[in-house]
Amino acid sequence: MLQIQEQVIKENGYTLHLIPNEKFKTINIVAKMKAPLERETITKRALLPYVLQQGTRRYPTRLQLQSALDDLYGAVLSLDGAKKGDFHIISYRLEVANQKFIQQETDIVEKAINLLYEVIFQPNMKGIGFEPTVFAREKETLKEKIAAITDDKLAYANMRLMDEMCVDEAYGLHVHGYKEDLVQLTPENTYHYYEQLLMEDDMDIYIMGDFDSNKMQEFFRASFVRTDSGNNEYEKLENTNTSQNRDLNREPQEVIEKQPIQQAKLHIGYRTNCTYRDETYAALQVFNGIFGGFPSSKLFINVREKNSLAYYAASRIESHKGLLIVFSGITSKDYKKARAIMEQQMTAMKEGKFTEEDMEEAKEQIMNQLLETMDHPQGMMELLYQQVIANRSLSPHELIAQIKATTIEQVIHVASNIQEDTIYLLTGEEDVTNA
Repeated sequence: MLQIQEQVIKENGYTLHLIPNEKFKTINIVAKMKAPLERETITKRALLPYVLQQGTRRYPTRLQLQSALDDLYGAVLSLDGAKKGDFHIISYRLEVANQKFIQQETDIVEKAINLLYEVIFQPNMKGIGFEPTVFAREKETLKEKIAAITDDKLAYANMRLMDEMCVDEAYGLHVHGYKEDLVQLTPENTYHYYEQLLMEDDMDIYIMGDFDSNKMQEFFRASFVRTDSGNNEYEKLENTNTSQNRDLNREPQEVIEKQPIQQAKLHIGYRTNCTYRDETYAALQVFNGIFGGFPSSKLFINVREKNSLAYYAASRIESHKGLLIVFSGITSKDYKKARAIMEQQMTAMKEGKFTEEDMEEAKEQIMNQLLETMDHPQGMMELLYQQVIANRSLSPHELIAQIKATTIEQVIHVASNIQEDTIYLLTGEEDVTNA
């Protein structure tokens, strides 16, 4: 098992996470900018990764930026945005060769850190905004991305489930933003927001690979200087339980949407009343492993294999929002039967109708999944960042130990707190109310 030695240092307006490890032959750097999810900013934040990776002031075109990356022995840069719980996170990722393994090279990593700084803090501008041609092009790219979700029926059904389930909650916001909000975005107002983001977002920087921690810290102290606004609004949000933002006594709602499609999508959303910050989180992971997380789970076996009512059936948890999502592809006429059998599996979990063998198999699969993720630098850093989002110290190794120690009683206890919230069906034109 890969051992983790994470050194966390508060630096010039950000938190530096040094994770030295001799296993990896490249240096992986990830900078993460975190802010609360808000309708007013989500489309701007969705657009920014597209614009920022097209160039910097010193390398104003994508071709020039790529040439600078190539000069660093083929360094790889990528940016993206994601939502975790009620936060939006922009990630800047850079993988670069380790100069230890290249003769006569002594400053590759330092140059890479400087380049990453340029990407973040010195974007390509014209006047008081982003370069207009690049901005217009990337705005169109995002517009096409938003439109394409309608064609991906699995993604569309999941988005619509969140629309209905989290209608008055930040988590219901679309991670790619909104087409109608794109119209209002200009190079100037988007850059103005980016300046605000650079001042106010919580910033964490992770570095993983074979390096000397003292030297790496010196590189960052010399290159990365950021003014901290002292904004404590995010801290207030971190101290709220994001799984409780709705009426606990609300009856489950059924939403049926019709489109000219062949395969219906049945998605069911549950409130787990448990997140990464809770002591019962490991038991929730085991619960999901037995319930629907793997091909050996109850959903797959009972809905697909035994009753042939689904093309696929599985579940996943949203660790920082406290949601459990069941998703399946079915024939429209089987809607009522498939839903009933899915809900029976939840009842069985609440009643403890699973065996010690089910527990051990689920634990083994979850632990293998975590270990496989930890085998990759990017995966490891994502796991470590879970602690920042949840404001809880629980390392991947500690989580694995807790999963291994989880009892049947703990899983039943977690199951007893899970509440069905929304049933969403995307179906064809036929009537399914009596199916």
